[in-house]
Amino acid sequence: MLIAQSQSMLFEAPLPLQSGASIRGYSLSYETYGTLNADKSNAVLVCHALNASHHVAGVYADQPKNLGWWDNMIGPGKSLDTDQFFVIGVNNLGSCFGSTGPMHVNPDTGRIYGADFPVVTVEDWVNAQARLLDALGIQQLAAVMGGSLGGMQALSWTLQYPERVKHAVVVASAPNLNAENIAFNEVARRAIVTDPDFNEGHFYSKGVVPKRGLRIARMIGHITYLSDDVMNEKFGRELREAVTHNATGYKYSTQDVEFQIESYLRYQGDKFSEYFDANTYLLITRALDYFDPARAFGGDLSQAFARASCKFLLVSFSTDWRFSPARSREMVKALLDNRRDVSYAEIDAPHGHDAFLLDDARYMNVVRSYFANMAKSLHKGGAA
Repeated sequence: MLIAQSQSMLFEAPLPLQSGASIRGYSLSYETYGTLNADKSNAVLVCHALNASHHVAGVYADQPKNLGWWDNMIGPGKSLDTDQFFVIGVNNLGSCFGSTGPMHVNPDTGRIYGADFPVVTVEDWVNAQARLLDALGIQQLAAVMGGSLGGMQALSWTLQYPERVKHAVVVASAPNLNAENIAFNEVARRAIVTDPDFNEGHFYSKGVVPKRGLRIARMIGHITYLSDDVMNEKFGRELREAVTHNATGYKYSTQDVEFQIESYLRYQGDKFSEYFDANTYLLITRALDYFDPARAFGGDLSQAFARASCKFLLVSFSTDWRFSPARSREMVKALLDNRRDVSYAEIDAPHGHDAFLLDDARYMNVVRSYFANMAKSLHKGGAA
C-alpha cells in the first residue's frame, strides 16, 4: 500500500484574484507520490472535485483506513502509475482540508476569515497551483488530470498556461454549468445560509455549526451524483426493516424515515455535516457556477480553446446527467475545430456522475493506455 504524507507550503506574496481582491500569507496543503525524474518531465497534477482534497492516493502511516479518494486510479502499477509518474495532489484555497480557508485566521486582521474569505474561482485555483509548481521547480507538466470540478481545473490549465501542459485528462466534466446545475447549487447554498446556526457565515465565534443546512446540501448533491437506475437498484421502494408498519405496509407519517433511500440520504448528510465547512461549500459551488471560459468569446467555445496546445483525453459516462456526455462532446468538437489532438471515450456505465470515482475496467484501461503511451514517449525522450 502506498504511504502518503501531507505537506504544506506557505506563500507570503499576495495572490491577485479574479474578483479584484487578493490573499496573502496563505498555505497550500499537498501530497506527492512517486519520484520526480532528473529533467522533471514526468509530473502529473491531479485536481480535486468539490468535497475531496490533496489526499489523492494511499493511506497515512498513522491512519491506515484513510484511503485517498482516487486510490483505485493512482498508485504503483495502476492506471496512473506512480512508478512512472510523479503525481501531485493539491488542496485548493478556500477548502477545509488543510489549505487556507474560511476557518483560518486572516493575517491582515488577526481574526478568523469566516464569510470574509475572498471569493475564489477555478482560474484563481490554477494560479495558486502554478505557484506551488514553481516552488517545486516544475516548469512543465506531463499531464494535468481531474474529474468533475477537477476536470474544469484541468481545462483551465490548458488555457491559462498552455505552454506548461503537455496533456490534459478531463473526466466527467463540462466547459460550464447549465442552468439546472446552477439551480441545484443555489438550493444547496440556501439550505446553508438559512440555517439559524449560520450566523451570516461567522458561526465559528458562536461555537456552532450549521449542520442542518449542510445535511440538506449534501442530500441534494448526492441525489444528483447517482443515476436513477442505481438508486432503484440499490434502494427501490424498500422500507426500513427497523420501522414497525401496520397491515397496509406503511406507518403513515410525514416526518419519520420510512424508506431505505431516505435513511441513506440522511446518513450521507449526517456524515458530511461532521467534517465539511459551510463557508467552503458556498465558495466551491460558486466557483463551479462562475467557470465559463467561453464567456469572454461571446459563448464561442471553439474560440476559447484556440489557446490550448496540448493533447487531450476526455472521458464521459452514459448515465451522468449532471455532466452529461453531450457536454464532453461539445469540448471534443471545439478542440477538433482547432485541430487539436483529442481522444474521447464515452463509457456506458450505470453509476451516474459518481462513475468517475468507481472501478470500471473499460474506464480504467482507457486511462491506463493513455498514460502508458505517455510514459513510453518520456522514456524515449520525445514529445509525450
